[in-house]
Amino acid sequence: MSKTIPVSVKRLPHGADLPLPAYETAHAAGLDLPAAIEADLVLAPNAKALVPTGLAIALPEDYEAQVRPRSGLAAKHAVTVLNSPGTIDADYRGEIKVILINHGAEPFTITRGMRIAQMVVAPVARAQWVETDDLSQTARGEGGFGSTGLSKQEG
Repeated sequence: MSKTIPVSVKRLPHGADLPLPAYETAHAAGLDLPAAIEADLVLAPNAKALVPTGLAIALPEDYEAQVRPRSGLAAKHAVTVLNSPGTIDADYRGEIKVILINHGAEPFTITRGMRIAQMVVAPVARAQWVETDDLSQTARGEGGFGSTGLSKQEG
């Protein structure tokens, strides 16, 4: 069973009539975020827009919220979250806004209340740097981008 944590949420005036984000299925990891816009917003091909959600939250200490694309918008319309995943820190109290971009060939219309992104709440581990002159060895070593899954003959 999933762990449940309380998250304080404030509906802002321009989003007061919209439903709160909800998990759409019993095992969904993300809550769908709504577009809290007054009028339809047409996103031209290759254009981006900062779309308000009408929500502000107070995450518990040691948690973050990740704003991610909705797979349906990406697959059907090539609309995605530009800074994916966007991070909402536990000390941020402003409105959640989503940077959407249209990678498609056709204009895409965003309507009031449309589910535009999903938000996943996750625990955060903070790194404590331990400076060293030598790192442990691994089979991958210093292999970078595209280096995994290749046979010696392909590489």
